[in-house]
Amino acid sequence: MLKHNRICELFKIEKPIIQAGMIWCSGWELASAVSNAGGLGLLGSGSMYPEILREQIRKCKNATTKPFGVNLPLLYPNINEHISIIIEEGVKIVFTSAGNPKTYTALLKEKGITVVHVVSAVKFAKKCVEAGVDAIVAEGFEAGGHNGREETTTMVLIPEVKKHINIPLIAAGGIGFGNQMAAAFCLGADAVQIGSRFVATPESSAHQNFKNTIINTNEGDTQLVLKQLTPVRLIKNKFYNEVVNAENNGATKEQLTELLGRGRAKKGMFEGDLNDGELEIGQVSAGINSIKPAAQIVDEIYTEFLETIKQLSNINL
Repeated sequence: MLKHNRICELFKIEKPIIQAGMIWCSGWELASAVSNAGGLGLLGSGSMYPEILREQIRKCKNATTKPFGVNLPLLYPNINEHISIIIEEGVKIVFTSAGNPKTYTALLKEKGITVVHVVSAVKFAKKCVEAGVDAIVAEGFEAGGHNGREETTTMVLIPEVKKHINIPLIAAGGIGFGNQMAAAFCLGADAVQIGSRFVATPESSAHQNFKNTIINTNEGDTQLVLKQLTPVRLIKNKFYNEVVNAENNGATKEQLTELLGRGRAKKGMFEGDLNDGELEIGQVSAGINSIKPAAQIVDEIYTEFLETIKQLSNINL
């Protein structure tokens, strides 16, 4: 454990590395593997029916004695059922996203749960502090999945958020390697949250077709789209082209919603449809060229992080 690291102390973990709770990718196998490696694994409840979430929590408990948490998108239709299950099953850490942190933070904290909220802008970070969250994830434009409309990069977002909060800060977006983690710490972060790198693992529940596509993705192969709905970064494929064409032709929110339909993310990431599926991944995918076990990834990131910090301390000024 890093000496006096606020995130390690808050979650009682050894390494300030959090695996993002990504839909269709973050089940109990991945979360427990990251937690067993000394980081913090998160279950991605946004793609789970309530009974599946309960099953995943129980399997994660059986697979690790280390802390783990649940990522809870607040726009999820069965949100109240999810919260009840989280409380009943004794989950101690919840990362909320895609909604107002004031809605459930007090209730969760009353139940002894540590609450973290994900934001993409300073104004939302301030609301998190007012809501009483224990820590904040500030996620830059580079991130996969859903992120901010403003396109604020991690390099800009982290120091700006740092100016306005005094609670622990977790950096996300464009981070998948130890030198990037070191950069985030230089900007003021206490930890990093990493998603894309952990999708390309044997433990990830993503389809093998999606994993293989990730390791063949190059710079410029992803793009942020669907800003009228909820911004999402996608690998460029047939579905992506349909979205771009619709947006360029002035499609309304209703038309884009119809195009998106139901189950596009499941079709792409979980079922492996590389043409008509939604393939969410971050810009850092350009640097991912192999599928490795989650524990190896945690170790590589942390080792490179420490080496980078040491190199920085040895710079002659």
